[in-house]
Parts: sequence; C-alpha cells; structure tokens
Amino acid sequence: MNRSVLLAGAIALTAAGAWQASSAIQNVVKPIIPKAAPTSAPASTPAAAPATSAGLAAAPAPVALAPTSKATPMDQRVATIGLLNKRNGLWRDLTMKPGEAVRIGDVVVRLKACETTPSWEDEQLTGAFVQVIVRGADTKWRKSFSGWLFKESPSLNMVEHPIYDVWTKACQMRHPDTGPDTIIAKGGGDEGGSSAPRKRSSAPKSAAPAPAPAADTAADNSDT
Repeated sequence: MNRSVLLAGAIALTAAGAWQASSAIQNVVKPIIPKAAPTSAPASTPAAAPATSAGLAAAPAPVALAPTSKATPMDQRVATIGLLNKRNGLWRDLTMKPGEAVRIGDVVVRLKACETTPSWEDEQLTGAFVQVIVRGADTKWRKSFSGWLFKESPSLNMVEHPIYDVWTKACQMRHPDTGPDTIIAKGGGDEGGSSAPRKRSSAPKSAAPAPAPAADTAADNSDT
C-alpha cells in the first residue's frame, strides 16, 4: 500500500513539474510578430502644367529675315549689242542673254557674258564678252572676233572686220547693296577712306632743339 501511495505521489509530482515547465516555456518563448514599418505617404511631385492656349499665344513669333540682295546671276542678265553692216549702212540692236546667239545673214553674234561696274566704283564700265562668226565667200564659217567689248572705252578692244562692226551698248544687272559697315574709299590716302583735308592742330609747336656745341678741334689737334 505504501508503494502504491509513493508511486501515485511520484506521478503527481512529475505531472506538476511537467505542467510548470510547459507554462514556463510558454512564458519565455513568445511568438515574435514583426511590426509593420510605419508607412509614410509618398511626397507628391508637382505635376507638369498642361500647355494652354494662353501659353502658346505668349510664345514669341519667329522673326522673318529680309532677303539679302545679291548680284544678278549671269544667265539672267540682258545685254544690248549693236551690229552694223558697213556696206549698206544698216544697223540694229541685238538684245540677248549670255549663252544666246543671233544670226543675221552671214554673221552670227554670240554673247558669253556681260558686266557693269558697281555704282560705288570710281570708273564706270559696261562690257560684254562677244564672239563674232562670219561666213565667207567660200561658204565657210570663221570666228573673226572673241573678247570683251566696252561701251565707255571702245578703243580698248574692237572688232576688226571689213564688213561688220559690233559694239556693246548696255548690260542690265543689279549689284548687292553696300552694308552699314562698308567704307567707300575715294582716293584720299587716309585709312578711313575720307578725302576731306585734315585740320591742323591748334596746339603750340615746341621750340626747335638747340644745335649741339661744336667739338673743340683745337684741343684735339693739341693732342696730336
């Protein structure tokens, strides 16, 4: 009987110890629940302002550039060439562009180029590069002249032919305008291009330097 009582007491003590151990474990080991980090509201980024009709209207309009004047291209110039038949005294004006040719009877006048000096040049010249082709008695065409003919100075170059005479009368073309920074030289010899005489300075002139004293030749001769 004592053994059974002791056995029952041992079992009770064992059960009580096991219960206390389990409760201690439960107190020590607790479920770790991670705390959620505090979420902060994202900083609001400023939204791009939509383009409005008022903003578009405020934009500056493109400035239209004025066209720059240039010299007339060679193929757009118009020259007037005089042609004379010395045998019958008949003459006529030939109006043509560079690259064109006009035939009258046994003569062909071909225009290669024409040029006029700009208005700001001192010497004004009107020239044309002309070729004169004549058919002879043997029905063969021969070039009798090729070169520049000048209206203002016909003696510089002339067509030497017994029947036909050719000369320059006009050349229609334009030149580029001078800009605001263009200096027109008129032959005065000054750097600025002005031909007006320079004014004399009103400042008093400095006295001429005194002449250097003559060397004492007598002392020099005494040494010798």
